[in-house]
Amino acid sequence: MALTNKMPQSRLSVDVRRLLELTEALTLSGSRLEDLYWEEQLKQLIGKLYKSRKNRHLETALDQLIPNKMQAYEILVELAETFSESTEIHEKADYDVLLVSAPILIWTRYQLPLPTPLQRKDFDLIEAAFREHIAAPQACVALLPQVISFEQMPQSFQDTARLTQQLGKQAVTGEVKPIEITPLAHTEGMLADARFIIAAIAVPKGQPVFHWQTPSAPAVQSRAQSLQNWQQSIEPCFNRLFAGCTIDYQQPEAFFVSSREADRRIRPLALKAAAIWLQNAANLNGSDIRATIVGCGESIIEEYRVGFTTRQSNQVIYGCVWPILSKEEANLNNEGLPDIPDHIAEQLAEVGIKEVKRLNGLAQGEICDDCGAPFFPNTLGEMMHPELPEEIDLEPRHFH
Repeated sequence: MALTNKMPQSRLSVDVRRLLELTEALTLSGSRLEDLYWEEQLKQLIGKLYKSRKNRHLETALDQLIPNKMQAYEILVELAETFSESTEIHEKADYDVLLVSAPILIWTRYQLPLPTPLQRKDFDLIEAAFREHIAAPQACVALLPQVISFEQMPQSFQDTARLTQQLGKQAVTGEVKPIEITPLAHTEGMLADARFIIAAIAVPKGQPVFHWQTPSAPAVQSRAQSLQNWQQSIEPCFNRLFAGCTIDYQQPEAFFVSSREADRRIRPLALKAAAIWLQNAANLNGSDIRATIVGCGESIIEEYRVGFTTRQSNQVIYGCVWPILSKEEANLNNEGLPDIPDHIAEQLAEVGIKEVKRLNGLAQGEICDDCGAPFFPNTLGEMMHPELPEEIDLEPRHFH
């Protein structure tokens, strides 16, 4: 949730000003019929921007709406996501296309394996399971040939729209063309991550997209059963691909919804995996470690940083970042929502670290100029570069 700088209205492009005007009009609409009119206007304009690959126009418009027009901001974000993860394709008939991701959360005490292209037998198994348990019976489906990480996901609305179009075309025509996937350099030091199966589902216009939309069973029970069947079908493949890792399968859903849910769910897993690794690597019990939590950001909390020290020293030996994923989480005084530092402390207590200190106020998110590592707080409130004791062996004890 990095903050952005507004641009003077006089310097905004015609398209950005039009985006803002239409979004404001939609915000003020008092009926569903009027909503539909403004949404269609925005759909046409956003679609034009996606095709022209003017990457900054939407982002610039969103920047203008923070922080004083949050309702308009949320409306524009939702539409930008919707029009990038879904599209219409005409190929002898009209098809609705939705980009779907199926998150798989993995964590380990050692080191995660690199994402690699799937073997043919594994791809065929996953594709068959997706067709049978996730997509609607009459849907056309196309999958990426690789299970990818967060870093390999589309990084902009335009990238997402392009992938939706490419995979959607493959689903409708059956013609498989190479899709560029960003290589992941390494997973050194990574103990927990989300991996994603990415697919496009294409259906005749107006028809159900997902298996649980069919009228044969109540939707809620059918959705839960689909997830269970999906997991049971692909478990043998992923137990082998991620041997030695703990695996959690999430509900396949529309691209942005499932990605955010994976982001949310990976945070406690990454925190606990880091705490367990530290205890093993440093040969320390949880009772020997102290944790300090502080919110970091410019004017709002953008992330919490957790610094680990021993009981004998105030030198930070390790740290973990807990990113903020919504404006509600960023609000220091948001009543009625779970307190994040308390939740972090509960997660640490589960792995034996019970001495946890919370620092008040907002710290700067400092990083090391030399290596780019974030600084973490010690119990005195000092932001420090983490320095592991020299006797700690950083090499994982087991590679997958």
